[in-house]
Amino acid sequence: MIELEGLTKRYGKTVAVQDLTFTVRPGIVTGFLGPNGAGKSTTMRMILGLDKPTAGTALVQGKPYHELDHPLRTVGALLDAKWVHPNRSARAHLAWMAASNDIPKSRVAEVLRLVGLSEVAGKPAGGFSLGMSQRLGLAGALLGDPPVLLFDEPVNGLDPEGILWIRRFLQRLAAEGRTVLVSSHLLAEMAQTAEHLVVIGRGKLISDSTTQDFVERASEQSVRVRSPQLAHMRSLLIANGFAVREDGVDPENPALVVAGASSDAVGKLAGANAITLFELAPQLASLEEAFMRMTGDAVQYHGEGVDQVMGGAL
Repeated sequence: MIELEGLTKRYGKTVAVQDLTFTVRPGIVTGFLGPNGAGKSTTMRMILGLDKPTAGTALVQGKPYHELDHPLRTVGALLDAKWVHPNRSARAHLAWMAASNDIPKSRVAEVLRLVGLSEVAGKPAGGFSLGMSQRLGLAGALLGDPPVLLFDEPVNGLDPEGILWIRRFLQRLAAEGRTVLVSSHLLAEMAQTAEHLVVIGRGKLISDSTTQDFVERASEQSVRVRSPQLAHMRSLLIANGFAVREDGVDPENPALVVAGASSDAVGKLAGANAITLFELAPQLASLEEAFMRMTGDAVQYHGEGVDQVMGGAL
C-alpha cells in the first residue's frame, strides 16, 4: 500500500505538489493521470525518497522509503528506462542491483525471462531500443519480487503487441495482490488497464475514484437513438426543445445523439408518437474526453490551434 498525507513540494516560490492526500491500494491497477507539469513525476520521486517533501508524508507499506531495510524487496519502480550504464549488459546491471539488496542471483535469470530479454541478456544496454530498455526497467522493478510497484510511462517505445503485453502483465501483478501505480499519457490504454484513477492538476488532487465513476462524472448526459422513422423522431425532439445532432459513427446505420436527455424522456416521446426504436442507449464520454473536461483548467502549457499556427491555411 502507498499512503500520501498532505504531501507538498516547493521549489522556491513554485509549488510543484500541493497537499496531496490519497491511498493506492493492493489488488488493482491504479492509474496516475494529469496534464504535463501536473506534478506526477515529482510525486513519484517523493514516494521513492528521491526528492524530500516540503511538508507531509509518503509511506510505502507504512514506512518512508529511507526506512526500508531492503527497499527493492518492498517497492519496485521504473521511472527512467535509459538510466542504465550503456556499457553494462542487462544481466550485469540486474546482478549488481540484486547484490545491493541481498537478492539471490537466480532471480536475475527469472526476471529476464519474465520480460522477454533472455536472448539479449549479455548485450550492452546502450544498444537497446527504447522498448527493450522499458523491458529491462520492468525487470529491475520486479527483481526483489516486491509487493508495491510504481511505473512512470511503462509503455513508451513499445509496439502494439508490447502494449497489450504490458497491460496484461500489470493486471496480473495486481491480481496477485500487489499495489500497482502507473502513470501514463496514453489515456485509451489506461481506460483498459486501470480500475482506479488518481488525477492531479497543478499539483492538486482533482479526482480519486474508480475509472467508471470518473468518466460518468465528466460525461454530459446524452442518448443515442436509432429508428426507421429517424427524420420524424428528429423533428419531434427539436419541437420539444431537445438539442439534437447526427451521430455520424456508422453511415449505414444513421443515428441521432440527444444531448441533455435521459433514455426515459426520449423513449416516452417516441412511445407517445408511435415511433419504433431500434436503439435507445445512454452515452458516456471516453476517458480522453472525461480527462479533458476535468483537467481543462489545470493545464499548465496551452498550445495554439493548428489553424492558428498555420495562419488559417487549414
